[in-house]
Amino acid sequence: MDLIRDAGDLGARTDAARATNGDVGLVPTMGALHEGHLSLIRRAREERATVVVSIFVNPRQFSDPSDLQRYPRDEARDLALCEESGVDLVWAPPVEQVYPPGAEPAHPDPGPVGRMFEGASRPGHFEGVLAAVHRLFAVTGRCSAYFGEKDAQQLFLISRMVAAEAMSVEIVACPTVRSPDGLALSSRNARLAPDELEQASCLFLALSEAAALSRRGERDPRV
Repeated sequence: MDLIRDAGDLGARTDAARATNGDVGLVPTMGALHEGHLSLIRRAREERATVVVSIFVNPRQFSDPSDLQRYPRDEARDLALCEESGVDLVWAPPVEQVYPPGAEPAHPDPGPVGRMFEGASRPGHFEGVLAAVHRLFAVTGRCSAYFGEKDAQQLFLISRMVAAEAMSVEIVACPTVRSPDGLALSSRNARLAPDELEQASCLFLALSEAAALSRRGERDPRV
């Protein structure tokens, strides 16, 4: 496994991989890898000849600087997990490789969908997500990109961006990975206290029960 910092080096390596092996699987992450990320890597490893994992904590998707500072980081652990999982290339760039000084970055517009749900409570979040992912796709070139269905709004917006710009990227949506109590795995779960984790797990159970009642024909919202 090779660790790459430079955008030009990543592009050269993926060009060579396509010329030799024919296909590239890309797993974009912000690090702090967990079983959800590893399931994406395993899927890419099964389906593609060359697997690339990106690790980049994107400052443009954080409207609160303190939230950016608190985001969990452990590059050594992440690299070890990638190597154990059979990853070929890890791109862990500094900020200036993603947003080169003096260059005009892409500004994909998430539109109204990007300003509702999570976008309503985190202004500018999806603008930042799309800017970083657009750059990642541009550097990597033709590939299949693996995303979890957990971040459904993000998945929709990235898929729409790829279609609108006719990018040479196949979006592969993968099932949400959950802990035994039903909580969707997330790097941010590490910041929850034990009682908060217990409360969070109740949400999935409640929604699952509500869905089951609806399938059985229940329409009373008070139930």
